[in-house]
Amino acid sequence: MTTDAQGAAGSAAGPDWRPRAHFTPARHWMNDPNGLVHHDGTWHLFFQHNPEGPDWGNMSWGHATSTDLVHWTEHPVALPHDVDTGDQVFSGSVVVDHGNTTGLRREGDPFPPFVAVWTSAREGHQAQWLACSRDAGATWERCAGPVLDRGSADFRDPKVSWWEPGDGADGFWLMAAVEAVERLVVLYRSADLWRWELLSELGPLPQPPGIWECPDLVRLPVEGESGAEGHVLVLSGNDGTVRGCGTWYAVGSFDGVRFTPDARGFRRLDHGPDDYAAVTWNDAPCGRRVLLGWMSSWAYAGDLPTTPWRGAMTLPRELSLRRREGGDLVLVQRPVEEVRPAPGLQWLEVDLDVRDQPSATVELAGGSDGDVARLSYDRGTGLLSLARGPSAGDARPFHPAYPCVSSAPVEARDGVVRLDVALDACSVEVFAAGGEVVLTALVFPDGPMKPRAIPR
Repeated sequence: MTTDAQGAAGSAAGPDWRPRAHFTPARHWMNDPNGLVHHDGTWHLFFQHNPEGPDWGNMSWGHATSTDLVHWTEHPVALPHDVDTGDQVFSGSVVVDHGNTTGLRREGDPFPPFVAVWTSAREGHQAQWLACSRDAGATWERCAGPVLDRGSADFRDPKVSWWEPGDGADGFWLMAAVEAVERLVVLYRSADLWRWELLSELGPLPQPPGIWECPDLVRLPVEGESGAEGHVLVLSGNDGTVRGCGTWYAVGSFDGVRFTPDARGFRRLDHGPDDYAAVTWNDAPCGRRVLLGWMSSWAYAGDLPTTPWRGAMTLPRELSLRRREGGDLVLVQRPVEEVRPAPGLQWLEVDLDVRDQPSATVELAGGSDGDVARLSYDRGTGLLSLARGPSAGDARPFHPAYPCVSSAPVEARDGVVRLDVALDACSVEVFAAGGEVVLTALVFPDGPMKPRAIPR
């Protein structure tokens, strides 16, 4: 949710599209979430940020914190780009080194060291570096680097977490990163974050399309099965199109060396156009796995009609696995409970009833009759669709790639598809089939959105 300062910055002539319950920076450009970590009651969000303007460039790490995943306080830039060398601070992750495996904790330090593992990027070269914070993320200093260099121009986005094998073996730091253009996920292990050993490589595979970015390998509980867990690899792909820019996931098995996807391979984590670079928080309390994505698309992110900010995050989502008939596991996403009472966020329970008709549609009208999105379900195809742009009655798209119809297969139960829909000032997030299917989309209405059924 925006802070008071952010809300004031968003006041301007014309529609106020700054979200009330989704994080946005007070000013300038934002994309991928980075360094998601929880410590001592505080959720830390670092993010790709241009502190100097509304367009991509000067990539640095912004920083915000929250105690409830709703109200966010933005802090000074954590890791700025290097003006002298031109090195940019690309995506990465943050861990809290409770066991001082790095040796960075000094006598008398009040907190365990926070360690950022991030991609230092310059033209023709990307490698992984470390930075350290001894005051619980407030200030940062770069450590010597690189700590991992493959001599590559596209080796980036390290997601590091502590991995407990669960078989009595010693735990280790696990890194999932990518060779983006080669479409490889590369897994490494380390005892101390300084020295890294290659475990395995995965790819290339038919999906996701385009370049691969922002991997995250997580262990998730299986609903209704005490002690049962599964492994999930989250991965983003971008081929430059709206449909080909998004977040995907594969359920599989990780044996401490290699991740093996099941026969279904990668599937859409979010079927809408605006969820990219989604990753999970490290050290979330009570074993929770909470996911956050960038609510935009590379197809038009640089043209979003917002000011003085550009870029928003999705709602945080709790992850689990659900076993379907036949034994297959499917990912489940639910908005975290903390956001349910968030001020300014409108929740709708929508029933698309096709018991006596071939299809059902609900229009989300916003201000004028021309500013709408549409949710519809077709009984014959079994597809749930979210439309925006001219196909939904909005004749004023801000970019040629913006108008689109996003669809996903959903089974109607007793002839009804029940949706849990979150509406904010510029977004629609649809949760269907109990969280098995999610569609996220930016929208830019003239006023607050409200549902209106379309008779057949």
